[in-house]
Amino acid sequence: MRSFGTGPRVGHDSSDFYRRKMYTESGNCEPTEDQRSVVQSNLNESFLNQTHLHSSEDMWELPDESVHLMVTSPPYNVGKDYDQDLPLEEYRNLLKGIWKETYRVLVDGGRACINVANLGRKPYLPLNAIVSLDMAEIGFLMRGEIIWNKSASAGTSCAWGSWLSPSNPVLRDVHEYILVFSKRSFGRKNLQGEPSLEKDDFLEWTKSLWSFPAASAKASGHPAPFPVELPRRLIHLYSSTNEIVLDPFMGSGTTGLAAKQTNRNWIGYETSREYCRLANARTESAKINGSDLDSAMT
Repeated sequence: MRSFGTGPRVGHDSSDFYRRKMYTESGNCEPTEDQRSVVQSNLNESFLNQTHLHSSEDMWELPDESVHLMVTSPPYNVGKDYDQDLPLEEYRNLLKGIWKETYRVLVDGGRACINVANLGRKPYLPLNAIVSLDMAEIGFLMRGEIIWNKSASAGTSCAWGSWLSPSNPVLRDVHEYILVFSKRSFGRKNLQGEPSLEKDDFLEWTKSLWSFPAASAKASGHPAPFPVELPRRLIHLYSSTNEIVLDPFMGSGTTGLAAKQTNRNWIGYETSREYCRLANARTESAKINGSDLDSAMT
């Protein structure tokens, strides 16, 4: 065993590391092979490839273990026109109810990817840590954390605080987080289609830092958009063709657009009638691999 650093990763045996107490006594480990389920439920196909107008706290259209990937960005409860003004614990409980429902509908080994930004400055509210803890409590296995660097579209404004003085300099976030989890197993058997990753994309996207610009709220018709590049990469990485992608906070439809672009089925939920109509209209009119999808936003 090396005291400092590691040798080449080719053929590396990490079993000793994962037998250490930090993992074995954490209660959040991958189950053994005989504890895993390989059952995948069939759902009514008439529910697919559309956004449903109701809360994802009860995704009654989806039977247990019927979805392969969840990609979403939850509302941040910060005063957007669709937000509720909830206390932190009520907000956490709302999200936890939806994460539990997501856990129910995911197949074993299915992945959940959550885009979040941290909030405030007095004090700083680390939503990435809060969501990670809540997901672990539900039983999800954390796979990692991607830093989305948005600095290319961050502009030149300043967070101020105290200009050129150490009395109170304020940090300015130019990044968000993409938290990645699995249900019960890190690997997944019984892929329903074919991989769709190119070699160069795989090498780049498996790095923990992604850089691409944010999306325009005005262009998308939604006040909190993310660019189609975000779900597109996650869909390629964590699912195969013809599988089912879920977004429990669909917004104006970007996850559906990315799923359509990458030859996946999808299902979304939205409580705003306006955004539900927008999401369905945009995904229905989009062309597969068309230029409209390259700049689409949620």
